[in-house]
Amino acid sequence: MSKEKIYLTSAEIGCLWTSYMNDSMTNCILSYMLKHIEDEEIKPIIQYAYDISTGHLDKLLTIFDQEQFAIPNGFSNQDVNMDAPWLFSDIFCLTYVNHMAKVGMIAYGGFVSMSSRKDIRDFYTQGLIETSSLYNQSADIASSKGVFSRHPYIEVPKQADYVNSKKYLSGLNPFSNKRPLNAVEISHLYMNVQTNAIGVKLGFSFAQTSQSKEIQDFMLRGQEIANKHIKVFSSIMLENDIPTPRLPDLSVSNSTTRTFSDKLMMFHMSLISAAGTGNYASAAAASQRSDLAVNYERLSLEIARYAKTGADIMIKHHWLEQPPGTKDREKLARKKEQE
Repeated sequence: MSKEKIYLTSAEIGCLWTSYMNDSMTNCILSYMLKHIEDEEIKPIIQYAYDISTGHLDKLLTIFDQEQFAIPNGFSNQDVNMDAPWLFSDIFCLTYVNHMAKVGMIAYGGFVSMSSRKDIRDFYTQGLIETSSLYNQSADIASSKGVFSRHPYIEVPKQADYVNSKKYLSGLNPFSNKRPLNAVEISHLYMNVQTNAIGVKLGFSFAQTSQSKEIQDFMLRGQEIANKHIKVFSSIMLENDIPTPRLPDLSVSNSTTRTFSDKLMMFHMSLISAAGTGNYASAAAASQRSDLAVNYERLSLEIARYAKTGADIMIKHHWLEQPPGTKDREKLARKKEQE
């Protein structure tokens, strides 16, 4: 006797749709990287990342077929020019995969917690294991090559302590000295410098290979914002005698040949903008100095405005694929009345 079918929840539908969009985009970029990468130590980790995304797409297509779930358009080989000249340095590819593994760990952790059905939970649990492995392997290779960006060292605490004054939370008064940064605050500042550095190079590479002035201007604007945010976070650390991040060489070539479709590049920038907003929200919540929280909120608003501009461009060109949702009941009712 067959068991009663358990239908997908709204959360699971949203997670599966998002996974397909993200993995299909990543698959295009990784396939291009694989064709051109030369470093024999880095190439296996790019291959592993590609195999992970390909396996996820296959599993998602199986689920879509079983559930009669309309397959998203997503991205395909039409969105990448495999014959384009080499665009990224090998170190950039390694750093990119390491960064996307971080994003993946956060995403899959959230997807597991939002899923109810066992097979969907199992899928995302496996995805979390794979992206964790990808992060660790890419970090090991970067460390062996001396290009892994480590967070600053501070003195290990010798005893536990408590906050003994409300001044610990202050930081907005220009006439009083701000307390030194704590380890949690340093970690978020440093991480956000790292992620913005990826955004700078990615935006630059997208701007120089797009044939559209509108897209070029948008990408260069994103690069300006990321550079500005790096300066804000770095200056706060310098004020506290914390060394600024020593980032690896994330260079890109001078190729201006169309490499990725404008649709893919715009989607990718929206993805990292969303990830950046999430990072800033986490940092603001974790930072106990009020000036830091205000900075994160202010800079988040700037990213939100930038993301809105990107969404407007994507809608204008019919590139913004709509996530699954409920039916507009009022619209359906009016249509029935007209019939």
